[in-house]
Amino acid sequence: MIEILLFLAAAAAQSSQSGGASAAVSQSTDAPPAFLAPESNLVAEPQVPTGKFTTAVEIKPILAATRGNWIGVREFNGQDLLYVTHLWSWRCGLVELRIGINGAAPEVWPLPTCHEDEPAPNAIKEQDGLPYRNYGLGSVQAIDVELTYDDLTTESASFERQAVKIP
Repeated sequence: MIEILLFLAAAAAQSSQSGGASAAVSQSTDAPPAFLAPESNLVAEPQVPTGKFTTAVEIKPILAATRGNWIGVREFNGQDLLYVTHLWSWRCGLVELRIGINGAAPEVWPLPTCHEDEPAPNAIKEQDGLPYRNYGLGSVQAIDVELTYDDLTTESASFERQAVKIP
């Protein structure tokens, strides 16, 4: 019971913080106790820095410092394009990316595999596909992003269209 109260108090303290930035942010959190966590097939990976930015311990500081660049919305050819290029560029320390549009429940956006055997494992290659999805023009107004790192900690942020709109 004490663990539950401590967990809820920490969550409440985080939600009451406001950074004044253009995006609402929830800081990294330790994974909740197993009895509170939903069923998941995700497994924490060892956190041994490689110097190649392939673990959570290496990419968390980068993604925290560049939170405003996680996503972008661009109007192009009569559509909204929602880009996740920045997150794909640091994907090797992530195990899951979820995105919710306009208040909808966040859905998993598959991440390309890491190119571990190459000098730049996070490089985006043609065979990885395109780092965006298209929507009707003007339809993307709010975006919720949830990251799960390979140590199973999470981080999330909410963005309004104008804050991430690419000119």
